[in-house]
Amino acid sequence: MSNNYPVTARTRVKRGSKRATYDKEVIHAIMDEALVCHVSCNWNGQPMIQPTIHWRDGDLLYIHGSSKNGLFQALLDGEEAAIAITLLDGLVFARSAFHHSVNYRSVILYGQAELIDEEFEKRRQLDLMLEKVKEGRSAEARPANETELKATTVLAFKIKEVSAKVRDAGPEDDPEDMELPVWAGVEPITRVRGDIIYD
Repeated sequence: MSNNYPVTARTRVKRGSKRATYDKEVIHAIMDEALVCHVSCNWNGQPMIQPTIHWRDGDLLYIHGSSKNGLFQALLDGEEAAIAITLLDGLVFARSAFHHSVNYRSVILYGQAELIDEEFEKRRQLDLMLEKVKEGRSAEARPANETELKATTVLAFKIKEVSAKVRDAGPEDDPEDMELPVWAGVEPITRVRGDIIYD
C-alpha cells in the first residue's frame, strides 16, 4: 500500500517539482509541528484568507472559530477551502542577489469543510486542540460550557488533495560566482518557546 497521497491536477507541483513530496508521514509531520495555518476561500465573490490554529487527528485536519465567522459560514455553505501551512527553517544567503532563498517545509490542502456538531466529538476535538498547544492542558482548563460550545464552530477537512514542498539546502550559486568575495551560507531559523509569564 502506497504511503503517498494521490497526485491531482491541483496538487502536482510544477515549479520546483524536485522539492515536492506527497508522502503522508512528511505531510503529517509538517501539520503537527506548525501551530498556525492560513485558510482561504471565496466569500461573497471576494477572495478571503484567515490565519487560525489547526490540529490533525488521523487523516483529518481541524480548525475552530466563532460561530459568527463569515469565512467559516462560506465554507459551510459549500465553498471549497485552500489551506496553507508553512514552517520557515532558514534564510539562504547566496553570492548573487538572484539566488537568495529560504529553507522551508510547506503544505497546501484543498477540501470541503465538514461541520463537527455532535457534542462528544466536538468536545474531544477541542481537547485535542488544547493538547497540541500544551500537553496536559485539556485536563487543567475548565471545559467549555454550553454557551461557549454553541459559540464555537469546529470544521474538519479530509487530508486527501494535498502536497508538500521542502527545501533544505545551501545556496545554489552559479559557477562563475563562486570566486566572488561575498560570503554565502544558511542562517537557521528555529521556533523556541519561552518561559511562561503567569497571570
